[in-house]
Amino acid sequence: MNLGRSFFSLYFLIIACFGGLNWILDELWSIQVEQKIESYTGYKTLLKAFEINLASFPQAQWQSRIDLQKERYELPLLLVDADNVETLIPDLKFVKSEETTVYYDNDQIFLFRPISNHDLVLVLGPVQSPTRPRTEALIRVFIVLVLGIVIFFWVWPISKDLDQLNDTVHKFGQGDFNAKVSGGNSVLVRPMMNTFNMMAARINGLIEAHKELTNAVSHELRTPLSRSKFSLELLRQAKDENTRQIYLNKISSDIEELESLVNELLVYAAFENEQPNIQLNPTNISTLVKAQVESFSNFSGEINFIDNKSDIFAKCDEYFINRAVSNLIANAIKYGHGKVVVSVSEQNDQCLIVVEDNGIGISPAFKDVIFAPFSRDDESRTRETGGFGLGLAIVNKIMQWHKGQVVIEDSELGGAKFILSLPKKHNQHLV
Repeated sequence: MNLGRSFFSLYFLIIACFGGLNWILDELWSIQVEQKIESYTGYKTLLKAFEINLASFPQAQWQSRIDLQKERYELPLLLVDADNVETLIPDLKFVKSEETTVYYDNDQIFLFRPISNHDLVLVLGPVQSPTRPRTEALIRVFIVLVLGIVIFFWVWPISKDLDQLNDTVHKFGQGDFNAKVSGGNSVLVRPMMNTFNMMAARINGLIEAHKELTNAVSHELRTPLSRSKFSLELLRQAKDENTRQIYLNKISSDIEELESLVNELLVYAAFENEQPNIQLNPTNISTLVKAQVESFSNFSGEINFIDNKSDIFAKCDEYFINRAVSNLIANAIKYGHGKVVVSVSEQNDQCLIVVEDNGIGISPAFKDVIFAPFSRDDESRTRETGGFGLGLAIVNKIMQWHKGQVVIEDSELGGAKFILSLPKKHNQHLV
């Protein structure tokens, strides 16, 4: 069923229920009025007072006294014979009694009081019912109708937005992952539409990323597998032991490359699927980076550490920041020409960790995609340097977890310059 039709059906059902409930309450009130009509003590007391007043005059003057009271109080007051009471109101069956009898007719009432020891009856009526009149019920119906109109114009944009959201969700479910909800006339539905658009963009991004990842993995796996297959074929044709050993070594190298690729994929997949439990603690960044630089002491080239200000603290997870810095230093050593400079400084509210090398640098086009998984600059990568293009993607993910960022610039040394920025804490006692 169309969402708009079902929504409007519900709307009209609500309005019908309002109207029906109003009618039922009015009828119940009317029944209650009929059942408790004897409680109209004001009119009954008035008739009793008239009877007492008449008793103080001769019967011959009663009619004139009634006319006087009728004019004075502007009341529909009559004095009639008991036998003629039934002719006053059609279908009225008058029951004689010593007490006042009340006849209820919609919003009006008639009261009849027999005069003791006489065949005469005092009649008061028709008079307005002291209870809720029928006009008030009509006012209630009018209010319900006005409320229904207001609800209609309030519901209309909601229905349109929900209908549009339903159509977009249906398209998205059919595989159109670029489907988005536009507009939004209702302030109630607009947040849902925005949330859906963000969710759809996130899912579409994940799907595209997985497609790229699948293609990249296929390419990365195909290269060492092809080399291994080729080496294996040559190994079968080799005649001497030295040749066989050469091809065995090549196959072993390709297997190690495949193993490294699988390990990198597992690490990246763990980072990509969900954020680990980050333990943010005040950490001395200068001490952390210095320790990382010292861990590369076996580097045959030149690696320098510049501490522009000691005891710079930032709230971070020491394990993951260590991994990010280690990845950057390893990249600088791999792609540089023997010189790496690592520095720590602070700027405004940020702690800066800079790693730069004297390599050939990064091409401008590659800078736009350098932090994407499996992205590599073919000009700077050879089989000897290796790498799968996942290290910088992991660094970028770590910085996102820390609400920081990593950017790339050209180094004065001639190569690449990577800058990690973390929110800074001014003293180590912050928690």
